[in-house]
Amino acid sequence: MIRYSAYLASIVLAVLALLLALANPHWWWGVAGFGALAVLGTADLLQRKSTLRRNYPLLAHFRYGLETIGPEMRQYFIQSDTAEVPFSREQRALIYQRAKHVNDVRPFGTLQDVYGIDYEWINHSLAPTAIPDHDFRIVIGAGCARPYSASVFNISAMSFGALSAAAIHALNVGAKRGGFYHDTGEGSISPYHREGGGDLVWELGSGYFGCRNDDGSFSEERFAAQAVEPQVKMIEVKLSQGAKPGHGGILPAAKLSAEIAATRGVPMGQDCVSPAAHSAFSTPLGLLQFVARLRELSGGKPVGFKLAIGHPWEWFGIAKAMQEQAEANPQLLPDFIVVDGAEGGTGAAPAEFVDHVGVPMHEGLMLVHNTLVGLGLRERIKIGAAGKIVSAFDIARALAMGADWCNAARGYMFALGCIQSLSCHTNRCPTGIATQDPARWKQLDVADKSVRVATFHTNTVRALRDLLCAAGLEHPDQLGPEHILRRVSPFEVRSLSALYRYLEPGELLGGRLPEHAVFREFWQQARSDAFMPPAHVARLRGSKAS
Repeated sequence: MIRYSAYLASIVLAVLALLLALANPHWWWGVAGFGALAVLGTADLLQRKSTLRRNYPLLAHFRYGLETIGPEMRQYFIQSDTAEVPFSREQRALIYQRAKHVNDVRPFGTLQDVYGIDYEWINHSLAPTAIPDHDFRIVIGAGCARPYSASVFNISAMSFGALSAAAIHALNVGAKRGGFYHDTGEGSISPYHREGGGDLVWELGSGYFGCRNDDGSFSEERFAAQAVEPQVKMIEVKLSQGAKPGHGGILPAAKLSAEIAATRGVPMGQDCVSPAAHSAFSTPLGLLQFVARLRELSGGKPVGFKLAIGHPWEWFGIAKAMQEQAEANPQLLPDFIVVDGAEGGTGAAPAEFVDHVGVPMHEGLMLVHNTLVGLGLRERIKIGAAGKIVSAFDIARALAMGADWCNAARGYMFALGCIQSLSCHTNRCPTGIATQDPARWKQLDVADKSVRVATFHTNTVRALRDLLCAAGLEHPDQLGPEHILRRVSPFEVRSLSALYRYLEPGELLGGRLPEHAVFREFWQQARSDAFMPPAHVARLRGSKAS
């Protein structure tokens, strides 16, 4: 009977309080409190949906309460400072310190296990350099009519709708103050992007929000009307994103405000659907033609695409299309490619997609970089990297693996004040960042948070400069895989250049195949006219057919 003890106690105490209340009216509070518990326990016994509540009336609610605050309890009291779930306390503290411009030095040695497997570092030089300026710039679209000089560290794609009006406004004002760009996400350009005046990269997803016809197809006229605006510096076609590649998404009608509907160009009262696939093209060559058309419509601004690597033959199909068009139709080449990783993602996604779909950013980045090098196209196409990048070392590692610049989403959310409450999908974000509830987001101070966004950027690129100086380098583009070391066993350390196979310039030309498993398996059969699997893959798929 111990499982009924709380319920029985509430009844006894309610009766006792009632008897005492007849003599002293102050005890009516006890009658109300204990009586409410007795009623709740009775309801637990009578309901049929939860066996736990029937077996443990009242006590079950204590379990539910503890379960509800479990993530917070673990985050603040149980997890170690270095446990990345998904970001460690150490990572978050570093961002907060740099955003607030307070002391970010660490006392008494590292918390990292320097002899643990996968520990990484950058070697220093006995001839360190002195770099006067930390504002490293990357020219994207050098052959365009309107090339863009981008910072080495920018705000990754986060849409108005996923983030609040105040959060978008603060990010953009911060980008303006710090001289870096702000990717709009696929939710299009909102008034809160425009108010800040910061540089924008307009991301076009499969929903073509902000430039769509009533049937959801792409509208050249509506695209051109916004793409030529001076604040828009580049155009990015989103093929897939790290959190849920190949999935698409829905913003339910109940969450669709008038402002979001106007920004995206969708009707009120209906679900806002972002399809899994684009309708403006269906082949690798079609993608390149779409890129060229967007460049023309935007008045000559750099245009590229973002993708999370999935089937390697599909990326190889795009690469072969670029190879085939490089000389005859060079205008079809993208100006840049942003590689997203499976570890990315600011919003909500199905658990299987978050945990098990898509190639992590490091492997995806190296595959894209290697392919362009092997085709002799690397100098003509810039590469950005996005996926759990928050520190100067994260940036240095990505650049060493093949990127020209990096983007971060959650890092800048932390700079805004995100506490990693993991409630982005509930509309109850406690910091007013990932919510459309005005009672919450209106409490976010744009003037203060925009300064923190800019300060986080400044202090991070300054830290990158210090790393480069310590390594004896003068610019981020000098970083290569030989600079990053990784412990692969208790007794063995390898550089990234030794761990991974990096192609030589032009190695894929002339019918040669490198000693690289992915290229040997899929390169020759990849097609520029279709995203079809190679014949041997198709045969494997059919092996279970009767």
